[in-house]
Amino acid sequence: MQAPWLEGSAHKRRLTLHLFRRCANAGHVDALSTYGVMLFRRGQSARDKARGVRCVVQAAEAGHPEAQYQAGHIYEHGCTQIARREDRAVTWYARAAEAGHAGAAQRLSRAFDHGELGLPVDPERSRHWRLVDDASAGVRQMTSISASAPALQ
Repeated sequence: MQAPWLEGSAHKRRLTLHLFRRCANAGHVDALSTYGVMLFRRGQSARDKARGVRCVVQAAEAGHPEAQYQAGHIYEHGCTQIARREDRAVTWYARAAEAGHAGAAQRLSRAFDHGELGLPVDPERSRHWRLVDDASAGVRQMTSISASAPALQ
């Protein structure tokens, strides 16, 4: 996640975290997801990082595809605050992929190609996730085309 608003002064980082925390606390799921990722990746203490994981998982449970992907990544790799759990990683990646997250579909396809994440080598299931990724790419392409097309009068 690129976060140019976190670059620069410590004051700017604190202000940004404060604003995202307020939005997250107000129930904005996108802000909760972003705030969680910021805390997990840039938090100064283990407590910050643990709170970041909780925020990401909470946003994932609320159905946020990017948070679901990030939760899968956190569980796949583990960290000091959370044990590596391949079964949970697969669950979160699958939820994200089904919601249209291309990175999650690609990760599952690769996992079935190479027998990663505790999954068997299964070319058919790998193909399924590649098709999900392709379908997501088609939707993204159509969305970008319609967004750039002039409005009809």
